[in-house]
Amino acid sequence: MPKIQADALLVGGGVMSATLATLLSKLDPSMKLILAERLDHVAHESTDGWNNAGTGHAGYCELNYTPETAEGVEIDRALSINANFEISLQLWSSLVKTGELPAPNQFINPTPHISFVWGEKNVAFLRERYSKLSQHHLFKEMEYSEDFAVLNQWMPLVMTGRDTSVPVAATRISHGSDVDFGSLTRNLIASLESNEQFNLMVSHEVTDIERAKDKRWDVRLKNLGTGKTVTINAANVFLGAGGGALPLLQKSGIPESKGYGGFPVSGQWLVCQNDEAVKRHHAKVYGKAALGAPPMSVPHLDTRIINGKPALLFGPFAGFTTKFLKKGSKLDLIKSIRPNNLVQMMDVGVNNMDLTKYLIGEVRQSHEDRVNALRDYFPEARSDKWTLAEAGQRVQIIKKDAKGRGKLEFGTELVASKDGSMSALLGASPGASVAAQAMIEVIERCFASRLTGDWQARLKELVPSYGESLVNDADLLARVREHTLSTLKLTSA
Repeated sequence: MPKIQADALLVGGGVMSATLATLLSKLDPSMKLILAERLDHVAHESTDGWNNAGTGHAGYCELNYTPETAEGVEIDRALSINANFEISLQLWSSLVKTGELPAPNQFINPTPHISFVWGEKNVAFLRERYSKLSQHHLFKEMEYSEDFAVLNQWMPLVMTGRDTSVPVAATRISHGSDVDFGSLTRNLIASLESNEQFNLMVSHEVTDIERAKDKRWDVRLKNLGTGKTVTINAANVFLGAGGGALPLLQKSGIPESKGYGGFPVSGQWLVCQNDEAVKRHHAKVYGKAALGAPPMSVPHLDTRIINGKPALLFGPFAGFTTKFLKKGSKLDLIKSIRPNNLVQMMDVGVNNMDLTKYLIGEVRQSHEDRVNALRDYFPEARSDKWTLAEAGQRVQIIKKDAKGRGKLEFGTELVASKDGSMSALLGASPGASVAAQAMIEVIERCFASRLTGDWQARLKELVPSYGESLVNDADLLARVREHTLSTLKLTSA
């Protein structure tokens, strides 16, 4: 059987693969790139607009990124995520300037990011969070208020009908954003297809991965329409298949994959497309997660613009599933169990019974139960104006701890072979928002020998802050942010 040669094969038609392909194509237009997607079109799993929150995750409003410890509120993760989101904004700005992305409002729109809490303890937490974050240049534009009148101006839908005897507080960043990652990805890939060195293969599923005699990778793909198979011989393989990345990584057999497992979590949204309600709310309002909830279940009431149409979303409501993908198999979890990760998966199962019970409880909720949860953020919400929609699947990372036991991680992690020829991105939040930085890390680890001279200069053109620290350099951040907010038209929320 003849083999198709490629410099790099990217598996998964979401924002990660699209971003990596875009970067590689800009760094070396002569690179032969193949992107394989098992569905019949791209951006239809986690990247689809309805399958994620669409929040430009920058740490502005997400309270789980600033945990409260015995020493007080920790802000390091929020600083890191904010700086990484700025990397994405820089890349998108560069591509808008060159015409490789369309007008910004086709994929990103200004949407204030608000954190909202009630009760004395939570207000004290938010006050401390604001005090620490606002002292840093990344968050200097953050506003804070405990005044009902001010909060009513920021989010009238949330404040109307609320008990004025209960203390409340909120912070706001006016230049927050709502991102339609589905539209972004489709536009990135449409631009890539103008390069004859790029080949998109939809309806192709990976059935086998093995080392070739030439030290490259032979990846067998099955055409789900015709049943025919084809082998891609690639020097470098990136597995950016969301929840499907783990079983593909296991197929590769690289030593670095040993000990990893997955904890799948499903999600649902309440959706409102009632014009009156949609017009009264223009923000992403994040609260505190319920006790025992996974980070992806932080409740929020969001303005969304998906495929150009505005709506309100509330949730997500988590649930338990054994699927690794929304369009996956119920056997995904069982099939992922290996002798090398069995101990870790059993440990996580035993040590996270409260989380499992929470997820089962979420599944059992009635429509009215969910609307009652919504009324904490929209007191006058009517049940008949909201419908339930399925969100995307997320697979949290299970990995070895320092003692070789299992622990559950709620972030993203790059796993790569020693020689850099095979890599995979595992995990979830903050996910798509930091795709640019995540894929730059892939390039740094997997194309290190080429990341000199021209490549570094080209990366610097695409991402002006590349190689420098936005966390430590206030002047650099000011220059970068002024440019990106102007280019992406995020200053007129």
